[in-house]
Amino acid sequence: MTQQDTTVLATAGAPTRADALALDAADPLAAYTDRFERAEGVVAYFDGNSLGRPVVGVAERMAEFVRQDWGTRLIRSWDEAWMSWPEEVGELVGRAALGAAPGQTVVADSTTVLLYKLLRALADHQLALDPARTEIVLDRDNFPSDRYVAEGVAAERGMTLRWIDVDTAAGVTPEQVREVVGPATAVVLLSHVAYRSGWIADAEAITAVAHEAGALVLWDTCHSAGSVPVRADAWGWDAAVGCDYKYLNGGPGAPAHAYLSARLHDIPTLRQPIQGWMGRRDPFAMAQGYLPEAGVRSLVSGTPPVVGMVPLRMGLEMLEEAGIEAVRAKSLQLTDLALAIVDAWPAELGVSVASPREHERRGGHVTLRHPQFRAVNQQLWERGVIPDFRAPDGLRLGLAPLSTRFTEVWDGLVAVREELERLS
Repeated sequence: MTQQDTTVLATAGAPTRADALALDAADPLAAYTDRFERAEGVVAYFDGNSLGRPVVGVAERMAEFVRQDWGTRLIRSWDEAWMSWPEEVGELVGRAALGAAPGQTVVADSTTVLLYKLLRALADHQLALDPARTEIVLDRDNFPSDRYVAEGVAAERGMTLRWIDVDTAAGVTPEQVREVVGPATAVVLLSHVAYRSGWIADAEAITAVAHEAGALVLWDTCHSAGSVPVRADAWGWDAAVGCDYKYLNGGPGAPAHAYLSARLHDIPTLRQPIQGWMGRRDPFAMAQGYLPEAGVRSLVSGTPPVVGMVPLRMGLEMLEEAGIEAVRAKSLQLTDLALAIVDAWPAELGVSVASPREHERRGGHVTLRHPQFRAVNQQLWERGVIPDFRAPDGLRLGLAPLSTRFTEVWDGLVAVREELERLS
């Protein structure tokens, strides 16, 4: 069945499990679902947008790393390989998930730390060019870390936060950004895909609007990298930060990625604030004074988290092999099926959809709303159906395309309906 077929399903009547089986049989990415560990007792995993499944073979690769790279080569591995891993793995992220040319992406630190580094660097640069640019623009429904980091940077630099109020079932539009940016805007900080609703921002148009006002834009790619096509270079992005443990399957606590456009490299007024020895030019000189390494390596601070990059490499190699366009096509099929199933439920059940229905605005997950979902979520986990709950009443279905089968969607949503009916 094609993507068009799933649309027909949604309009011609309630989908059946036979429809889901047919979608699995016709899925060009079906073989990839067997390349992930399948936990016994898990009926449906709906949380790939929070933590991706481990790739088959990652345990063996980690053991090999311990025995050989670390255990046998010992400190020699730093010279033989590890020192360049932030850039090498960053190149993989850039190619497979960000649409970024070489030399603009690194893997290092957590998402929050990299957000701080880049937001502070962009803000400092803007203030140095024009002290009147004292505002950071962001939306009130952005992920908490983004908001908290922005609050901290604003407090450190004497800046003001300019808030955009958004529909929590949608997200930020170019028109909303145009209304708030101007001569006082330094940086715009937004999520490419909204963590709550799955709304895909028009990143190219918003970036252009911000640039017209003289502002720079920092994009959060946590929910877009690996789930929707990103064209960072083509869209004129300045910078981006995202985590690698969701659709990129890097594992819990996997180091994050940071993108900085080549046109912003090596500008004296644009310097990240955490000046560690691994980001210094010729770090082993142990010299006095901090001279940042040229290019994107300057975003590195301390010792690279090489252990966390081992599983990440495997996830990225699989994504690059499958191709982000094929991943996106299946993602839309998966969420189309989920919406068709929910739309066929009786209105008396009281479930509503808090995500965009249009393909061009819908990311890799959909959110359902019901006042009983907090209790339902706990019951679902006990049944081996694993979505996640987002206050006050949202149940997110994160359908990672490479690891999710269409029958999982059917079986999991049957359980959701049964638990709601049991509580009613």
